[in-house]
Amino acid sequence: IFTLAMIAQSTSVATIVETLAHRDLVIYPSLAFAGVAFTIVSLAENARVPVDNPATHLELTMIHEAMILEYSGRHLALIEWAAALKLFAYSCAGLALFFPWGVAAASDHVALLFALPVLIGKLAIGGASLALVETILAKMRIFRAPEFLATAFLLGVLALLVHLLLGA
Repeated sequence: IFTLAMIAQSTSVATIVETLAHRDLVIYPSLAFAGVAFTIVSLAENARVPVDNPATHLELTMIHEAMILEYSGRHLALIEWAAALKLFAYSCAGLALFFPWGVAAASDHVALLFALPVLIGKLAIGGASLALVETILAKMRIFRAPEFLATAFLLGVLALLVHLLLGA
């Protein structure tokens, strides 16, 4: 996100989205590196399959599920709902930042009606790609997760350096 702020020369998310939405339709290497880094961090933060399997109940392999083993009923439903909202928030933030086309301005109420189907379409494509990733990849060992996140950090730094040195 810092790389995107450097490109837009602002830390305001609205300014970042507006700046990126009005650029030419070209793949910039810095945006590609930052997008992959954001995706890796999003998968790890939301306890998805490469890092954690939210459907497992094996005590030695689970990270996320160990916190909720003692809950059931409405308390478990609230925890699962919170996890779904977290994934939705990360997905919407990533789509708004890295694929800003179709995002409506806050003051334009008519454009919000057209932006909603675009967001639903982007979320459907993102959900299908998440399902594909979770189907293809197996859960990594717990000791490999720091290397996975270190890769995201290195990609984020590489995105920043590519932007600063090459301006791309």
